[in-house]
Amino acid sequence: MLRRNFLGLGLILPAVVACGGGGGGGQASVNDGPFSLSRYRNSFLLHGNDFQIRSGEMHPSRIPIEYWQHRIQMAKAMGMNTISLYVMWNYHETAPGSFDFTTGNRDISAFIRLCQSEGMWVILRPGPYVCGEWDFGGLPAYLLADYPHHEALRRNAGRSPAYMAAARRYLSALAEVVKPLMIENGGPILMLQIENEFSSWNDGPDAQYLAELSDHWRQHGFSGPFCYEDGFWQTLSATGTRIPKQSAFGISDGDAAQIAQAREAYPDSVSYAGEIWTGWITHWGDAAMAAAPDHSKRLADLMAGKHSFNLYVIHGGTNFGFTAGANADPKGNAYQPQVTSYDYGAPISEHGRATPLYTAYRNTLARYLGGLDALPPVPVDLPSLRRAADFTLQPIRHSSLWEDAPVAIPAAQPKTFESIGLNGGLLRYRCSLPTDPRGGALLIDALHDYATVYVNGTHIGTISRVSLPADRASVRPVVAPGTALLVPANLSGGDGSFVLDIVVEAMGHINFYTGMNSDAKGILGKVVLQSGQQTLELGNWAMYAYPLEASAVSALARQTAASEIAGGHFFKVSFTLDNTGDVYVDLSAWAKGMVWVNGHALGRYWDQGPQTRLFCPGVWLRIGENELIVLDLHRASAAPIRFQDSLS
Repeated sequence: MLRRNFLGLGLILPAVVACGGGGGGGQASVNDGPFSLSRYRNSFLLHGNDFQIRSGEMHPSRIPIEYWQHRIQMAKAMGMNTISLYVMWNYHETAPGSFDFTTGNRDISAFIRLCQSEGMWVILRPGPYVCGEWDFGGLPAYLLADYPHHEALRRNAGRSPAYMAAARRYLSALAEVVKPLMIENGGPILMLQIENEFSSWNDGPDAQYLAELSDHWRQHGFSGPFCYEDGFWQTLSATGTRIPKQSAFGISDGDAAQIAQAREAYPDSVSYAGEIWTGWITHWGDAAMAAAPDHSKRLADLMAGKHSFNLYVIHGGTNFGFTAGANADPKGNAYQPQVTSYDYGAPISEHGRATPLYTAYRNTLARYLGGLDALPPVPVDLPSLRRAADFTLQPIRHSSLWEDAPVAIPAAQPKTFESIGLNGGLLRYRCSLPTDPRGGALLIDALHDYATVYVNGTHIGTISRVSLPADRASVRPVVAPGTALLVPANLSGGDGSFVLDIVVEAMGHINFYTGMNSDAKGILGKVVLQSGQQTLELGNWAMYAYPLEASAVSALARQTAASEIAGGHFFKVSFTLDNTGDVYVDLSAWAKGMVWVNGHALGRYWDQGPQTRLFCPGVWLRIGENELIVLDLHRASAAPIRFQDSLS
């Protein structure tokens, strides 16, 4: 988004709903095939007839596979005939050159076939870059492995050969999956989008880059039509890349007036409202979850003008695990990581319920589609956990980051997450201090994103790339990267040796703007100890990587805790259920960390808010015994955990 982001093929094709009017046969089109563009009428043609795309965006990577059908049916019942979806490159390339398009909610083919079985068409948006408030905008973090010497991102092969080679490898693997699902091959995919909001990248035009991507798809047998998504005015700016001829132009947050303007500026393309932003994103530290505007008037104008559109998003879902991204300015400053929930204020809520705006939009569309009786009934809500509010859990402290450490990675100087193949989670840096640090100061000149700092096991402070209000900080002192942390003069010296530990959390790679180019994680510069008259650069590090995958977390949390260090502890609780259903896990009494339920990573929590409850899908619970694990970066003792019925 522009920031300012199970079934066989032998199925019946989605029925054509020619709500844009009929009688388009014989119109001059710029593509041959069952789906084409009529540039003279500024419309889409399906089997020769005018066709209005009414699309709702949702992302299978943010929705448990068991809920896909329900969410698709919800979109159809609102009046949609199409599903638009991003494909997140880094969700499917699980290691460089290793792709997963078949397991769980990575099974893109199954999702698209399910859309087809529900009578829905598909717009496929595979990137390579998607933004979408997703970690690194969907790009794989290994592209930053050589920071700061890596190539520019999102540039043509002449400027960035390694980047384009990686992108082509991904697109080639995806092409094998989706080619049978294109409309000309009997599938439901109408269009394929090339890149995403490239002119809004604000790094200068590069028409060759977009041409190389479209040529790559053609080499794999995709003839188009292709579509492009961008801000209308951005494409016309000095740094913009004009929309290619004979394509579809999806206007970011577009409306009927901008479609008319775009038709004048791009007469050889078909323009539509490619993303109508149904709500907005929420960052950690915001005052409240983002509110949603009412787009009923905009939708009525689009329906009256028979314009095509896509609601971004009709259903957001959840940034499970560590998939949430972050925003920042073009230089990577003013870093704002996004919360775990991707509710977005969408018409279909995070846990799949129809909101008041869902009803309003359904009523608006129904006026142009033959009335509410012409639409499918709204699916019933999926089960919620009965008596959820009756559950209060009290975890027990178990192991910590300080016991059973992984094998150390030695390094003369600190390395970034990406340079050692770590995409997210935590990285602990340890070194022996060459002199008594008491009364001195530690300075890390560049750190991404959040670190707890210890000397001889005593927490001496926290470094946060996110500015923390004084009344909402988990712990004190908290300083910004590049600010010195004082070492207490009364710190216990033990046997006279001093060990420094810096535990760094990656809170999400920037997903928009050119600050992405420099958003490697971990310690990006020098660590200096200022003690007395000495200024010493620290070296000879041991680094311990914690990717925090579910299997590793379960193993780490097996033993009862021995360490008395304040922070970095795993807490565990078992609980028994006689029914299952969707529920929210309330972490408002905790500080900062991550949660897993029965081996599924629910995501991050933080007392900065505004999100204090994490969505737990009912399909991840089981009748009988269940296990919940918490890793808190600051707490040394457990706090209660409660179940709730909703996000707020």
